[in-house]
Amino acid sequence: MPQKVVETPYPPIDADPHAFRVVRYMRLSDYGAWAAATGAFPAALYLWDMADPTKFKLRTQLRLGGLLGFVGGFLLAYQRSSLRFWGWTENKREEQMDREEMTARARRGLPLYGESPQPEWIQGVAHRNSVWSQLKFSIIPMFNLVNHPYHGTDPEKYKPKEDSS
Repeated sequence: MPQKVVETPYPPIDADPHAFRVVRYMRLSDYGAWAAATGAFPAALYLWDMADPTKFKLRTQLRLGGLLGFVGGFLLAYQRSSLRFWGWTENKREEQMDREEMTARARRGLPLYGESPQPEWIQGVAHRNSVWSQLKFSIIPMFNLVNHPYHGTDPEKYKPKEDSS
């Protein structure tokens, strides 16, 4: 099955980045959005209780709200980082980090996207299930946890250039 080519305003880095790589490339603004969502959920519950008081203590509800805010904030930060990998938002910093990381792996002779113990067909299934999955977090949060060769970029751009002298 051919890879879907999407026109983006910025250069795409990886169409299906590994979950650990997405978290490693998060910016401070992503962590800020995560923290804001973590605090906003219980704050909204508290304000709602001030507007319409209940006779119960809010301790359990606020804890659950904090947990839901933490999880929702993580998904928001993960999605924001993924959008930069896809080239949908400004990604100059990630592009530089990617070039340095992948060029170093190519120089050492390592596979660019890691090795996987799974057979080829399992890697293909994992790719088809996780590609664009960050757009479907509202239905089911799914992350790419399998190393596979399907990333929608040309691996030749990371190969070290030969000296002609």
